[in-house]
Amino acid sequence: MVNFVWLVMIVFGILVAGAKGNVDVVTKAALDGANDAVKISISLIAIISFWLGIMKLAEEAGLVRALAWLVRPAMRFLFPSVPKDHPAMGSIVMNLSANILGLGNAATPMGLIAMRELQKLNRGRDSASDAMCTFLALNTSCVTLIPTTIIGIRLLYGSTDPTSIVGPTIMATAFSMAVAIIVDRILRLIYSEKGR
Repeated sequence: MVNFVWLVMIVFGILVAGAKGNVDVVTKAALDGANDAVKISISLIAIISFWLGIMKLAEEAGLVRALAWLVRPAMRFLFPSVPKDHPAMGSIVMNLSANILGLGNAATPMGLIAMRELQKLNRGRDSASDAMCTFLALNTSCVTLIPTTIIGIRLLYGSTDPTSIVGPTIMATAFSMAVAIIVDRILRLIYSEKGR
């Protein structure tokens, strides 16, 4: 659906530019946009590499295991069907940690590992388990304490206060995570009642 929306916007932009006799503006904008995307991507490599290194150090130093122990009560509440020492729990904690640091790209590999481990507990069924649905909801709406990627982009574009986004980001993502958890619980109740 998103691809269709983008296609409609691009075609509409070309048609409007053609009607006004400014097709060269579309070509220039496309090339400038591609150039900016490459510059931003290369500049963000340093930021992402730094935080990935921090995450790897935390993992090697046992901080991830300590964090997993610290958040175990919340994880038991959110994922009651996952055994407490299952590899999925570690992957879920790593994924959420990366999301909390605003490293969506770094969170993706751990999210894929977590889903693979959760699928093993799902015993090969084609439909997603409750734990998989909960993890997906948390992964997409996780609270972000340090939006490193956004701060990096703001730095690249010369923001005078690149960290001013931290407060609003924490509030917005905390609200979205709370809503995701509440909706997940409500849907679990509805579907468990229908299953009876």
